[in-house]
Amino acid sequence: MSRARVARRIAAGAAYGGGGIGLIGAATIGVVLAEVQLAKRNVGGGGHTAPPRADGRYGRSYAGAAENRDRPDCSEPVRFAMLGDSTAAGQGVHRAGQTPGALLAAGLAAVAERPVDLRNVALPGAQSDDLDRQVTLVLSDPSWMPDVCVIMIGANDVTHRMPPTRSVRHLSSAVRRLRTSGAEVVVGTCPDLGTVENVYQPLRWLARRVSRQLAAAQTIGAVEQGGRTVSLGDLLGPEFAANPRELFGPDNYHPSAEGYATAAMAVLPTLCAALGLWPEEERPDLSRREGFLPVAQAAAQAVAEGGTEVTAAMPAGPRGPWALLKRRRRRRIHTPEPSPLPH
Repeated sequence: MSRARVARRIAAGAAYGGGGIGLIGAATIGVVLAEVQLAKRNVGGGGHTAPPRADGRYGRSYAGAAENRDRPDCSEPVRFAMLGDSTAAGQGVHRAGQTPGALLAAGLAAVAERPVDLRNVALPGAQSDDLDRQVTLVLSDPSWMPDVCVIMIGANDVTHRMPPTRSVRHLSSAVRRLRTSGAEVVVGTCPDLGTVENVYQPLRWLARRVSRQLAAAQTIGAVEQGGRTVSLGDLLGPEFAANPRELFGPDNYHPSAEGYATAAMAVLPTLCAALGLWPEEERPDLSRREGFLPVAQAAAQAVAEGGTEVTAAMPAGPRGPWALLKRRRRRRIHTPEPSPLPH
């Protein structure tokens, strides 16, 4: 069965309450999980410390820039929230400015030429069923409603055997709640767990298959609720497979500072495009193999290449909803430490 058909089945099961659709056979999953536990003994050697707090204001200087003083829309900060698991929280680095939330906030401030207020509610170890709590936290303060949110989730769903239909159902609900509140939403889909250095065959092949199928199903669920997705591919970008020593952190599982920078460069164009800020045409560029596709086909293509964006494009037709698949050009991000959020 093609990846697009599997992803569509999972997404349909999530939408209509099905729970019995598996990614691969139960017996095979048992073998995978047994090997995952063995692999974890080898990938946790660096220890786990709490990720640094990166909440705060980025690009504060833009509020006082001469060209913006008479433009209230440019001095008012963009409100940006991060949700998800340890990757969204920045597990594995030691400085706030090295976390993906900080990198994205600084990049967004530079592109928008406006301050950006970051609030990160991501929780290391979280699975998709924690998103309801996280969304409630983000929306709990009526005076601080987000303009845009990034969600990174899925790896723990795979390693903890959460049924994929349930995983996608929770993600879709989170996207829907945030979109209803008026926020734009970008989802970084489940990374390719087959790139973790100390995961060996046959686990590597199985982990890649399971995580990519979940990522494709997440894409369908998020896009159908009005969000955009970015494939985190072979663990946040193809560079991980080629340079694992450089791009994985001390625990050999979470990304290093350079790894998170690679991830942020892949997500930033879509984050900015969601707010109408990215200087590229929204029409497909055929020279970059972009185009309009049924959403399931777009999802299946996106998971094979890190940094690929999928967004809703057309009403549903005979083959289901259509989506635009984009491969945006990346931009390196330089990040200062955050200033505290005003109270």
